[in-house]
Amino acid sequence: MSFDSFNEPSAWATPTSSQPGDIVTEALRKEKILKEIAASQEDLKALYSRVQSVQEEVDKLHSGNETLQMYIDNLTVQMAKRR
Repeated sequence: MSFDSFNEPSAWATPTSSQPGDIVTEALRKEKILKEIAASQEDLKALYSRVQSVQEEVDKLHSGNETLQMYIDNLTVQMAKRR
């Protein structure tokens, strides 16, 4: 995706000439830009959804690690008491 077309000063301005071909060309160009924006928004939504699911997985793993650490600590204490 290219954002070069946003740097053009006439990207959203009204066409200076009144020729029908220019108006149609501008309309098509703007429509293309709007479609690219919509596609980018959908990509961002998908990425955000993926980030959320990965964060949930990280949280579960972190919780599991804490449980395992408590188990290891308890075993260590029990082993120390036996000696």
